[in-house]
Amino acid sequence: MEELGAVDFESGRLTRPGTWAVGFLASWCPFCRAFRPKFEKLSAGPAVHLAVADVSDEDSPLWDSLKVEVVPTLVVFREGRPTWRRDGRAGEGLDERDLRALASVVG
Repeated sequence: MEELGAVDFESGRLTRPGTWAVGFLASWCPFCRAFRPKFEKLSAGPAVHLAVADVSDEDSPLWDSLKVEVVPTLVVFREGRPTWRRDGRAGEGLDERDLRALASVVG
């Protein structure tokens, strides 16, 4: 599981060929802590890179640049462009239904 920071998004790292499924997570979020192990176990296709973008710092530019309003949030990038998104639900986060939806998009 790759760890991404704001600089990775600014540098164009996600524009290399392939598909990225990125979980935007924060260490202070109990829903993120419960969701991360499930996300890490996701079976994605061979051309899919799984990564976590740490937005624990509330001043992270990723909050604004990707319009992350709640964590966890999942975003699929193809050739550097967001093509699918699932925002966590306030007071609930994300669950297995969301992972199944992600797997159907990238699997």
